[in-house]
Amino acid sequence: MKEEIKFETDAILGEIIKSWQQWLLNEKRYSPHTVDAYLRDLSFFVAFFAAQDDIAPTHKLTLGALKKLDIRYFRSFVSYRRTKNLEKSSIARELSSIRNFFHWLEKQDLLKNPAISILSSPRKNKVLPKALGIEDALLLIDEAAKEEKEDWQNLRDKAVFSLLYGCGLRISEALSITKQDLQNQNFIAIRGKGNKERIVPMLPVVLKRIDDYIAACPYGIRDDEPLFLGARGGTLNPRIVQRQMEKIRNLMQLPNNLTPHSLRHSFATHLLAAGTDLRSIQELLGHASLSTTQRYTEVEISTLQKEYEKADLFNEK
Repeated sequence: MKEEIKFETDAILGEIIKSWQQWLLNEKRYSPHTVDAYLRDLSFFVAFFAAQDDIAPTHKLTLGALKKLDIRYFRSFVSYRRTKNLEKSSIARELSSIRNFFHWLEKQDLLKNPAISILSSPRKNKVLPKALGIEDALLLIDEAAKEEKEDWQNLRDKAVFSLLYGCGLRISEALSITKQDLQNQNFIAIRGKGNKERIVPMLPVVLKRIDDYIAACPYGIRDDEPLFLGARGGTLNPRIVQRQMEKIRNLMQLPNNLTPHSLRHSFATHLLAAGTDLRSIQELLGHASLSTTQRYTEVEISTLQKEYEKADLFNEK
């Protein structure tokens, strides 16, 4: 059973944190996995200040105490986390979660603390991994839905990023998918480079995110035309997806060279780490010959589904 994340707060702040949690789940549509990560990040922050007598005399943090925190206190928290030998990317992610909470508090007219806006995240390392970790990949997909855009565009971006990571597609392949390509809900036929066709299994969560987007899209989507549309109803430009990735990688303090294609690379890396054989991964990515791709259709869907589950991809339990 998953251990519950506890906070050293008074009753009022405890209820406020629960409300933020429900907002992340219901309004932002973040997965439970992502919300747990946000709560865990915030719990480190709360525990640090609840232990300080000048901030929390009763060792229970309050909303009023959060309002009084100035930039020195925020920097002291960052310094403390550095003593735990955390990667800079991990500290930056924690600060992203904390900023999200404080910005939500401000929108709810509960608290405004300008110090959080001037807090700098640790500088990124110059040497960075080629693939994202599973947790960062899932967080990135949820961050694809930004509140300043129309709701249907949020759902569209989340569906596109889910396809890139959950199916290992190239961006051009994801944006060329049509509604009629989704008729078989277990598999999708992808025509990749060299006009070679490969068959890729569809995870239920990826299909659901596509269905959510289709249901919310204000434009009529024809069965034989590209599924993903831009703001004015035309075919979605790949540059829009690339710009969204740029915004997210800056927000999450991820590598500067992170692109939509990195999700495809992460898909392969995580399956390989989970024990999937290299030949199957090559076929999923479309790197094999046509004859090899045809033989792939003989693989049982249950076998591939188990490989996904071993890698814990898109675990939304």
